[in-house]
Amino acid sequence: MITLKVKQKRVGPVVGCHPWVFSQAFLSIPDGIQSGDPVVLRSEDGKFLALGYFSSYSQIAVRLWGYDESEKVDEEFFVRRVEKAYTFRKRYVEMTGTNAYRLINGESDFLPGLIVDKYAGYLVVQFHTRGIEHWKKEIVAALEKVMVPLGIYERSDISVRNIEMLEERSGLIAGHVPDLITIEENGFTFLVDVQHGQKTGFFLDQRDKRHAFMKYSKDRSVLNCFSYTGGFSVYALGGGARSVVNIDSSASALALAEENIKLNGFDSGRCTFICDDVKKYLRDTTETFDAIVLDPPAFIKDRRKKHEGIAGYKTINERAIKALSRNGILVTCSCSAHLTLEDFRYLLSEVGGKLRKPLSILEAYTHGIDHPRLLPFTEGDYLKCFMLALNDQ
Repeated sequence: MITLKVKQKRVGPVVGCHPWVFSQAFLSIPDGIQSGDPVVLRSEDGKFLALGYFSSYSQIAVRLWGYDESEKVDEEFFVRRVEKAYTFRKRYVEMTGTNAYRLINGESDFLPGLIVDKYAGYLVVQFHTRGIEHWKKEIVAALEKVMVPLGIYERSDISVRNIEMLEERSGLIAGHVPDLITIEENGFTFLVDVQHGQKTGFFLDQRDKRHAFMKYSKDRSVLNCFSYTGGFSVYALGGGARSVVNIDSSASALALAEENIKLNGFDSGRCTFICDDVKKYLRDTTETFDAIVLDPPAFIKDRRKKHEGIAGYKTINERAIKALSRNGILVTCSCSAHLTLEDFRYLLSEVGGKLRKPLSILEAYTHGIDHPRLLPFTEGDYLKCFMLALNDQ
């Protein structure tokens, strides 16, 4: 195994268990190391620090995946990682009525660059980095051994791979995967298109937020913006909503949303499905709603465009608040990693102040329990959600 020595003044983050080590932290990096090669990190005086894999010669040089000096990197290494992650989910997530969740959450499950989502008896995988893709064969074998899935589908059709000049890739890896997978979540049933849907097919990270929204939807008219396949809409109807308007730019997503609503025994006649741009709809609508859900795609995909993205969040939240009825509820989310929870709260307060509308935080959420993050790994934070009450005087 290749040994790399960390400069004494750069040892702190490694000792503190941050999973990324940048190239400037090393005394030197020999030529010829390949992405994915196992490395052991030591201090200048030779003390063991961590295990990882070599990522690149620029910026993030090493991604860490262990702190046991005696651990050998082979198929059993990945079996142990998958078993540990699965044991955690079985204890805290998997239960009667829920069989879909994030199984492997990259760095925070000590497999940096790897995402694995479980949908009933099927798995969907994403390889984000060249280094983790180097171990694809061993990872797939470990997943098959531990999880015994009916099928494994790859959804590495993600732009982050372009940074490492990897082609985007998707397709069947093992077994078989149907066009639509039926999953259960908190007792509700959903059809998921893992082959063509957004991300890996379903927004698993919003499970707890959807459940929390039920109590705010009783006897209310609900507007579900960026409704996708109707996750929040099903929960709203389950909570007793009078009516739900679903709006999304994808006609196929709306069609699946209607199927999901029917699948759970709700009257689709209580729902409206509008294929339109959400920003335009909110600008033009004259209707008001008792509760509005805003769950948009990331408006800030590049830190250099943070100012532009913040303006976008302000605009859409301002329009939503204007469409709220008296003392309404706003569930507003951001999945932009470059926008902190504090920044999101501040921009929402600015919007409320501009409109002279007092807003109160009822609940605040980040990632679900199946999306753990290492404490020092703030770069892994992306999702934030506020459930707000409009306090009309």
